[in-house]
Amino acid sequence: MRASPSLPSRPGGEAPGWCAASSAEGESEGSCASSSAPPSGGSRARHPGAVAAHPALLRWLVLVLAVGVWELATRARGSVYFPPPDRIARHVHELWFDGPARHLFLSAAAVDDILPSLGRMTAGFALAAVAGIVLGVAVGRSRRAYALANPVLQFARAVPPPALVPVFVVVFAFGTPMQIASITFSAVWPVLVNTAAGVRNTDPLRLDVAAVLRLNTAERLWFLVLPSALPRIFAGLRLSLSLSLILMVFSELLPGTANGIGFTLTEAQTRSDLLTVWAALVLLGALGYLLNTGLLAVEKRLTGRERAT
Repeated sequence: MRASPSLPSRPGGEAPGWCAASSAEGESEGSCASSSAPPSGGSRARHPGAVAAHPALLRWLVLVLAVGVWELATRARGSVYFPPPDRIARHVHELWFDGPARHLFLSAAAVDDILPSLGRMTAGFALAAVAGIVLGVAVGRSRRAYALANPVLQFARAVPPPALVPVFVVVFAFGTPMQIASITFSAVWPVLVNTAAGVRNTDPLRLDVAAVLRLNTAERLWFLVLPSALPRIFAGLRLSLSLSLILMVFSELLPGTANGIGFTLTEAQTRSDLLTVWAALVLLGALGYLLNTGLLAVEKRLTGRERAT
């Protein structure tokens, strides 16, 4: 085949003759200009300093701005009910984090308040996670079992956790077992429902391939079903973690509790110590953020997906 001749161009980089002729006949000159202009994508050298800001930096910037506005507003208002953030931060340090370095800077009050609360929450969350994943896999593997259990699951998850406190008090009496039981019962449903949904959404083509490869039930579960359901499982775990923190505080507000962050809140409210109330609220927010960040790191490690905090 003969190569097609190249279009002649006028000296000085002008448009070729067919462009000039078409423009003379009334056509738009924009098409000719665009055809002769070099492509813009990738031809321009980017400035070394034009780097996109990191999302984490932007999030911290928003937090700093919010705290700054809070500081200015509270100092301008001068209300005893809304102390400035710097006073709250100093009070948090004096209450819980002025201990020696060998104790991770935890004071005696931190050992009495924070560690028991974290122990109850961790126990309740761990039990809810294990029970939710095991039951969710069992329910999600069978279409008939899911259809039969779904109404019960939706009914149980709709019951408000505080409404079950009298039942737990009768069964376990006041104390740590009742608190752990209330946390577990309330936190198990997001994990169970999301795990069952993730197992049911496993790609049927992969299941057919597993059947061709003659994988047994344990191998299908470990290498196919669980990895496919991991994103939904972690979505349920994140909801369960938030509920565990909320129920931890609520269970410590009940009679029979002698320590914990919720007990500190109740004592501070009784004494009208609003600074301690605000300090406990800030501590709970920080704990929730740190726990959620840790769970996100585990999720990214196992699934390779990164979510916004």
